[in-house]
Amino acid sequence: MHPATEPQRDDRHDAVPAPPVVVRTTAVPRTHRLRRIALLTAAVTLALGSVCASAQENKLPDIGSSAAELLTPAKQREYGSMMLAQLRHYDYLLEDPLIDSWLDTLGTRLAANSDKPRQPFTFFMLRERQINAFATLGGYIGVNSGLVLTAEKEDEVAAVISHEIAHVTQQHVLRGVERAQRDQLPILLAMLGAIVAAQGAGSNSTDDATMAAITSGLGLMQQRQINYTRSNESEADRIGIQTLYRSNYDTSAMAGFFGRMQVVSRSNAANWYGETPDYLMTHPVTTTRISEAKERAEQIANKNSVTAVTATPTETRVERIPKVPFSLPDTATGTDNPLLPSGLKISDQALTAGGTGLFDYARERIRVFSANSPREAVREYEKLGASTEAQRYGLALARMRNNQSGAAIPALTELLAKHPGQLWLSLALGEAEAQSGKNAAADARFEALLRQTPNNRAIALSYAKVLTDRSTAAAGQRAQAVLRPLFGNHSDDPLLQQTFARACEIAGDSIRAGEAYAEAAYLRGRPEQALVQLNTLKRKPDLDYYARARIEARIAAITPTVLELKRQGVRDEDLRRQ
Repeated sequence: MHPATEPQRDDRHDAVPAPPVVVRTTAVPRTHRLRRIALLTAAVTLALGSVCASAQENKLPDIGSSAAELLTPAKQREYGSMMLAQLRHYDYLLEDPLIDSWLDTLGTRLAANSDKPRQPFTFFMLRERQINAFATLGGYIGVNSGLVLTAEKEDEVAAVISHEIAHVTQQHVLRGVERAQRDQLPILLAMLGAIVAAQGAGSNSTDDATMAAITSGLGLMQQRQINYTRSNESEADRIGIQTLYRSNYDTSAMAGFFGRMQVVSRSNAANWYGETPDYLMTHPVTTTRISEAKERAEQIANKNSVTAVTATPTETRVERIPKVPFSLPDTATGTDNPLLPSGLKISDQALTAGGTGLFDYARERIRVFSANSPREAVREYEKLGASTEAQRYGLALARMRNNQSGAAIPALTELLAKHPGQLWLSLALGEAEAQSGKNAAADARFEALLRQTPNNRAIALSYAKVLTDRSTAAAGQRAQAVLRPLFGNHSDDPLLQQTFARACEIAGDSIRAGEAYAEAAYLRGRPEQALVQLNTLKRKPDLDYYARARIEARIAAITPTVLELKRQGVRDEDLRRQ
């Protein structure tokens, strides 16, 4: 493992020419950025302070309401969405269609087998190589890149995510909210205002002073929000292991991962310069906890198995055979299998072997995208080696991002020949061909993939990026056509909005480009910037009736958010400097 660092990247795969309002990002030292992500993670729970403050201002009676009654599911999702937007704003998210798809598939499968399968969840990956994961209001669950890179198999990642899912379904986060209510901690918007102020500080000394003030005032909140009680942790472990079993993952993976974390903790404790993983700071691991996790896994294995006796002329064997997990259907429609009881239905999850089958590729892709730079990613593979197929895929990606696509093509071609139709390999080879100037071959590959899997987000975004890199009107128009079908289900995707904006721009559709750039800014936590862009766009003389109606409707929707932020003293630092 390499120490966590915050790179200054100039090689983003989704980089596009500047939108109408130019964004300038202030370089921030790693220690301050790490502190901010911890504060942002904890900040969402502070939102209840505003709810409670409003109740007190209106003199509403306190009749012992639970946190769930004070903070509705819709409001929880709203605060979770605000947190995610701010994480995007400070560039902590690792946004990649393939990684997103893998993590969402894994998380959704676990959530569907949790105690509350109807609870909505949003899973996202962060660039940080510190080992950590967290859950917050609204079912928003973040996973650090370092956790995936440390895991030896997908079951271990699933174990951590199932543990975080349990924190949500058992309302541990909301209980933390109730504690925040009693402590009368600052509200979310004030918190974000302080972070924005710190981000805009003109010197490190000012930044240090601002962050020190924030940290001293929020230390108690952060610990109480993230550091769950021992009983909460035990309950999350127990429920999480049950979720692992229902999802056909290895139930012993949780104890295995905890054991490795304990080794890391002891190793760092013996090293003066060692850093304790963030996950251990928020989820303390003890020998007792590991033993309990092992015991629970064994209990579930024994409980969900049957005894089989086989006899031969020379011996009799007694074996424990795992049962097939099952679930009752929502409506008792029966089963087609006459050997099963009426009304019983084997779950879809039970019919699928544990794991997505993509963990090794996902881990290497995360390794490349979380590296400080493409060159450092290549160096990392030079030290690590590329003995496995997944590592050869990762090395090819690193070379592509380091402008060595010619060196990547042979390895990707060989891998794809061994695994024909493998989507991750096909997309990588298409991108490498485009970078090498083989546009016809790349287009043929992407068009074939689109025909096979229409409206696939990863395919469409990858192809659109290849097209927009050519900066021709024809390529822009084709990229528009490829992306439009995604808006039905992914209109709140900032990567889609940003890529579509660039496609419209080079296609000559400046109005649509401006709208999409504004929406991308809003989704990345910059509502004031989005409002400025839309108001500028509204003054254009060539607007038709429909475009003006769309823009005015979006202005009306965004304005209350911007006004509330201003009322709380939160201003966009980039706009303020202009």
